[in-house]
Amino acid sequence: MSFCVSSPARDSLNQAPSVSGAPSEPAGVGAPLAMRVSIFAYGVICYAVFFGTFLYGFGFMGNLMVPKAIDSARAEGVSFATALGINTLLLLVFAVQHSLMARPWFKARWTRVVPEPAERSTYVLFSSLALIALFWLWQPMGGIVWNVENPTTRMALYGLFASGWLLVLVTTFLINHFDLFGLRQVWLYLNDRPYTHLKFKTPGVYKLVRHPLYVGWLVGFWATPTMTVAHLFFALVTTAYILMAIRWEERDLIDHHGKHYTDYRNRVGMLVPKMRRAES
Repeated sequence: MSFCVSSPARDSLNQAPSVSGAPSEPAGVGAPLAMRVSIFAYGVICYAVFFGTFLYGFGFMGNLMVPKAIDSARAEGVSFATALGINTLLLLVFAVQHSLMARPWFKARWTRVVPEPAERSTYVLFSSLALIALFWLWQPMGGIVWNVENPTTRMALYGLFASGWLLVLVTTFLINHFDLFGLRQVWLYLNDRPYTHLKFKTPGVYKLVRHPLYVGWLVGFWATPTMTVAHLFFALVTTAYILMAIRWEERDLIDHHGKHYTDYRNRVGMLVPKMRRAES
């Protein structure tokens, strides 16, 4: 589970820019084989951690087949105020990490420490670790906001929940799943080939909304037959974060793509398809 990024043009921002703004030399070309193999293995491990986290996140949010879920029993002696404080801190840590490490200026400085081909994998790893900490330390808060008892409606809501998570996964493949999660970068590095940015494109549902991946997350967070206080708090905070993240992300995309992206933004709705006026 990782919000990552959702725009069809975002792949072109995954690699760190030069601090000076000048074109940089291809990263890692001509590097020793041992280094290339190590970085590739590191990228595969980071991806495996992400995918395990994604699968656990599905069970965590749906209270399905995981040892600790969003509505597991609260530990004895943990007050509502304490639970609220812990959960707020966990969400804040994830939000800061996820947004800070995605900024171009941070990447430019971070790649002085982390090899550039491994930068995206490292971002994915840190995001996954922040979520693992959230799953481990999350504190249920008690209380029911709504509970749907009709079996047919409950099944429909579970189906909607699953469709949101499926949309997230499918959307990553429409963009470029392996570039988004760092595998393409380390594969090219392993083969001693320079990274090449992907072209701007709007495949499938990207013709309807600019951020279908975020639509999937929102559906996955809100579609539940039983909404507890803890689940509602998580959904509200993550929804607010998603709306802010879209603003930051699109600012970077406009800086990078200019009119090409602004035309796309004017033509296509953010999370809901735009209603086109009927021609007279």
